[in-house]
Amino acid sequence: MSSEVTLKHIAEALGVSAMTVSRALNDRDNVDKETKKRIRNKAQSMGYTPNRVAKSLVSRKTHTIGVVIPEITHAFFPEVVRGIEEVAYKSDYQLFLTNANEQFEREKEAIETLRAQRVDGILVSSSLTREDYAFYESIIEGGAKVVFFDRCIEDIGASCVSVNDRESSQKITEHLILEHQYSKIAHLSGPQKVSIGRERLQGFLDAMNAQDIPINEDWIVQAGFREDTGYEAMWSLLQNNAGNLPQAVVAVNDPTAIGAIDAIRDFGLSIPEDIAIVGFTDDIRSPLLDPPLTTIHQSAYEIGEEAAKKLIQTIEEEDTEIEKIEVPTTLQIRSSCGCSYD
Repeated sequence: MSSEVTLKHIAEALGVSAMTVSRALNDRDNVDKETKKRIRNKAQSMGYTPNRVAKSLVSRKTHTIGVVIPEITHAFFPEVVRGIEEVAYKSDYQLFLTNANEQFEREKEAIETLRAQRVDGILVSSSLTREDYAFYESIIEGGAKVVFFDRCIEDIGASCVSVNDRESSQKITEHLILEHQYSKIAHLSGPQKVSIGRERLQGFLDAMNAQDIPINEDWIVQAGFREDTGYEAMWSLLQNNAGNLPQAVVAVNDPTAIGAIDAIRDFGLSIPEDIAIVGFTDDIRSPLLDPPLTTIHQSAYEIGEEAAKKLIQTIEEEDTEIEKIEVPTTLQIRSSCGCSYD
């Protein structure tokens, strides 16, 4: 029965026009509060369900948002999506979630599918290379509403919500230098085609240069963003520098650090006694490790909230300001760096 109830049925039951019912259910100002309440109560009691397809034909909006994430296994992205979903729900938007699996071709296919579904806007954390910027430039110039989050592409006409990766990476590297007097520090970097990989490497270099500490190029190893690639990169670093090991390691993110910890132990070394290590993200597993991982805490949920708010504003308002919105980070001190931790 509920799927068959129409505005006309509600109007006939109350002795009002279908137009009045429509205005009341859409919260228009030209219907008084008491009438709205009466119509909404009747619609609910009759099991009325709004016809979103018909509504979208009138409004030219589907009230749907596409979300493209680079991978699903990293605990960071499900928490971002949770923040997005909460804001979207309150604003009466539904989500279509897609996973690009760190492959740009899959990312493009996902976006083209979302656009074919006529989503009102798209939130993207991109695996994009610099050479691929033309794809996003073309769809934005064509009118697509896009907001980037976490992994940003700047200066192409879209807003972005992220943390200050460079500043935060410098902060955690300086903790190793200033609080522990480490001078032999390695970096397991992310791919340089991705913004967070570039920015976090640059923050590491900024800290080293600011303290006049020599940078050993053999101790900067590209490690990806996953546990397995973190393990491989750390194992390679240890094997190739067995006679000259670093005192500490700055990993591009916590999954990379977790993989590196396993490699350090398999090599027969202890943390932090032989090699200290720090990460970036504050993965849900990080405080549970032995020893617990010192890291940069970034609020994934808040990034999702802010990204969703900005996209909905971009969808619903004309000439929305293009912004780079930064969510603050904090240094989460634990014992993997050599600090005492309770």
